[in-house]
Amino acid sequence: MRRIIIGVMGRGENATANDLQNAYALGQLIAKQGWVLLTGGRNVGVMDAVSKGAKSAQGLTIGILPSDNQDGISSSVDIAILTDMGNARNNINVLTSDVVIACGMGAGTASEIALALKGNKHVILLTNDEESKLFFKKLSPQNVHIVESVENAIITAKAILY
Repeated sequence: MRRIIIGVMGRGENATANDLQNAYALGQLIAKQGWVLLTGGRNVGVMDAVSKGAKSAQGLTIGILPSDNQDGISSSVDIAILTDMGNARNNINVLTSDVVIACGMGAGTASEIALALKGNKHVILLTNDEESKLFFKKLSPQNVHIVESVENAIITAKAILY
């Protein structure tokens, strides 16, 4: 039986304290569902926090890394996939995910959301950025789901998946 993969995308170095708190809680709840977590795999920001949250709940974590070496990988990533593709690895991140959750907003996150929508993937936005919500919802009203809490992100993912 194939396992469900939830991709969580968010800021690296510039993640806010709120983004990090939400990411950690998301990781825990994703793991408690028995889902596999997929991130950009680095040891910074949302990627690291969500991976740590998943590991704290005994979840399985995958990191799709932009580089060709082990430098900068989150210690909470179980399976590290080295791509040597830089930001082009964002397409792998979203296409491999059954559902994408955007935790916070930055340029890299926006690119991942756009790629997910081009791939006809469902995207859950967990962000306070009102302009981003309006922009992405307008691009794909049927595939963009806006939530205000980590718990609602999980409820929405379940509704999409089941």
